Amino acid sequence: MPPASADAAALREAAARAREHLAIGDAPPELALVLGSGLGALAEEADDARTLETTELPGYPRSTVEGHAGRLVYGLLEGRPVLFVQGRAHLYEGHTPRELTFPVRLAHALGALRLLLTNAAGGIAERLTPGSLMLITDHLNFAFPGPLVQTNADAPNDALLTGSSPYDPDWADRAEALANELGIALERGVYVWTRGPSYETPAEIRMFSQLGADAVGMSTVPEALAAARLGMPVLGLSTITNRAAGLSAGALDHEEVLDVSAQVQGTLRRLVREIVRAGAS
Repeated sequence: MPPASADAAALREAAARAREHLAIGDAPPELALVLGSGLGALAEEADDARTLETTELPGYPRSTVEGHAGRLVYGLLEGRPVLFVQGRAHLYEGHTPRELTFPVRLAHALGALRLLLTNAAGGIAERLTPGSLMLITDHLNFAFPGPLVQTNADAPNDALLTGSSPYDPDWADRAEALANELGIALERGVYVWTRGPSYETPAEIRMFSQLGADAVGMSTVPEALAAARLGMPVLGLSTITNRAAGLSAGALDHEEVLDVSAQVQGTLRRLVREIVRAGAS
């Protein structure tokens, strides 16, 4: 892990480059939107979009996973300025937990006030079948590292540090109401974060179920914790792309994740657009 001073310097330089390249100027993003596996196409729908390859930014973690492009896109969605994080890095790619929070800290430095996280996840609860959408109400950290280590320079959120969930309940309620208006089924549930890159065993899934987990994946938690630490309201949306290990016939693979993500993209885009259009009200 780089020293805190080097990390802070990289963040300042990355923010300056991104602000100039994306021409953010006096119109900072109202929210940052992290697009998970197979969901990156939503960024292509932004109006007046400017794109920056994250390889051009110091300190930014590199993604090597199919379906994660590694770009920042800044543009208007439903008339509101949005910073799209098109693709994400994962712990199993060799990054430290602190490095995984860099995109969120960068979005905050660029002025983003809120964070909307999307991911692809395996369904554990019986009600969560492939194609379902789930609001994340809380999480279990079974990757075990704490991504808030060495964040003394960040603005601490005391409520988070005392153990509150990082996911904003009021925003979740508003998102659920919007989904109902659109006729979109939206479940609520607890997301469990595992390190990966291998999928979980059936025994692990049975354990997670007994502990109260509804869906499982390999991302999202470090970003949510970092955003909450910075005082950013967080909304998490999981696309259930498969039944978790041992709950259906056949082996799991990433192609299935991408295929189901593609099938449900239209529904997810409608919901995300409505959430963005509604703003913070």
